[in-house]
Amino acid sequence: MATKAYRIAIVAFPVVLIAGFAVWLLSSGFSRSDAEPAAHLTLAVASDEPAATPQAQPDAAAAPASTEPMGRLRILRQSFSRGGLGAKALVTFTLRNDNAFAVKDPEILCEFRSKDGSYATERRRTINDTVGMKSRKTYPYILVGFINVKASRAKCSVLTASRA
Repeated sequence: MATKAYRIAIVAFPVVLIAGFAVWLLSSGFSRSDAEPAAHLTLAVASDEPAATPQAQPDAAAAPASTEPMGRLRILRQSFSRGGLGAKALVTFTLRNDNAFAVKDPEILCEFRSKDGSYATERRRTINDTVGMKSRKTYPYILVGFINVKASRAKCSVLTASRA
């Protein structure tokens, strides 16, 4: 009798394990390709220039309020290192605010590429902090998210921010 229960368990366990893995794979979005570039964003080429905002903005009245702080908010220095087992991106960067007012909740977009350019990953992160007027602030080892293990280059830009 006990032998029959063991045989059923030996057959049922792998079936349940495979079904659980399939559900996780479909629900986590892992099947989506990270190599597809985001066509709706324009990235800044050099870190000395102000970062670009998203091109498509649905409401013209809301556009000046959201892009107003962006004119003089930029990333001065940036570097990235890996965390975990090499799949987490830890970004260190300095935000410079040349505006005459404080800026809060800046959102950054980091694009990671391999040396040959074939693998790309984009991750967004909102920094829940305030950068004072006419000042700069360094954020060390900010976890941006999971990236492709073949990525070797990173480029971050400021997407949005709001007036404090």
